[in-house]
Amino acid sequence: MRKLVLSVALLAVGTFAMAQNQKMQKMDPAQMEQKRADHMKQMQAELNLSDAQVTKIKALQDRRMAERKKNAPQMQAERKAKMEQMKAKRDQNNAEMKQILTPEQYQKWETSKKGKMQKRGQMMKSKKMDRMQNAK
Repeated sequence: MRKLVLSVALLAVGTFAMAQNQKMQKMDPAQMEQKRADHMKQMQAELNLSDAQVTKIKALQDRRMAERKKNAPQMQAERKAKMEQMKAKRDQNNAEMKQILTPEQYQKWETSKKGKMQKRGQMMKSKKMDRMQNAK
């Protein structure tokens, strides 16, 4: 039972941490702290946590946040490097396709690619909206 409660708490903290990280740039510190306190109250009520458990979870959250802040520049650099690598591969693929296809075919292929990307974007937006509505 104790392991189950701890697992649920850690899962909630992880989920909370990821959500915090995504919104960190948009929220001011006071909003972040208020949201964190609200979430902790909700967890305490749902899981019937003791004060000692709440203290330990807060300490765990503080450690994880400090760790994320410490690793943020490295993660951003890695992400930027991956994005540049993907762009280079995409550019190489486009250059090879341009050599293979006629100008008309290449233009049609580009137009088709853009249309598919727009559809994919719309699908992702609708899925996000569905998830947001289901969460409420």
